[in-house]
Amino acid sequence: MTAIFPDVEKFKYLDPLQVEAYLVAHGWQQQQCQGDKASIWTLDGFEILLPLKPEIIDFSRRMGEVVETLAFAETKSQLEILGELITNAPNTSIQAVVTQIATPNADKLSGEITLLGIVIEKLRPIHTELADRDYILALKAYQERLPIYCTGDLIKENGIFILKNPHHFSLDDTGYYS
Repeated sequence: MTAIFPDVEKFKYLDPLQVEAYLVAHGWQQQQCQGDKASIWTLDGFEILLPLKPEIIDFSRRMGEVVETLAFAETKSQLEILGELITNAPNTSIQAVVTQIATPNADKLSGEITLLGIVIEKLRPIHTELADRDYILALKAYQERLPIYCTGDLIKENGIFILKNPHHFSLDDTGYYS
């Protein structure tokens, strides 16, 4: 099994309700609830102590243990599990290609675009909305097949990654104009 990155801060963005839904969907049984602080789940001899309050001091470390146990129990990589559980990754840098541009908004220079970028070590579609200069750069990137870089708050809603508040949008045109 591949060990997960030592940076446990990545786990602080896991939503306990999302993890609970995942556990239920995968056959885990809640055995005990320790007030509003934690719950205990079991499946086939495995046990998970799920922290329920992100403000608990060791929340990130405990969520890391949840991901580690799920990976072991389901014989998946920890990154696969994290990719299924993550719902929020603020201030995330993305390198991607523009794969689709929706019809632009009629009232101003803006529109929805779809990017294909790496999220939790897997290529995934990412939806975002851009305006003005960033929208023009996205059009250029799409037409010239140039990779882009940007930063924003990555959210997963209904299994779809959405980049909110995109900024620092730029083209990677290295090698094309040298």
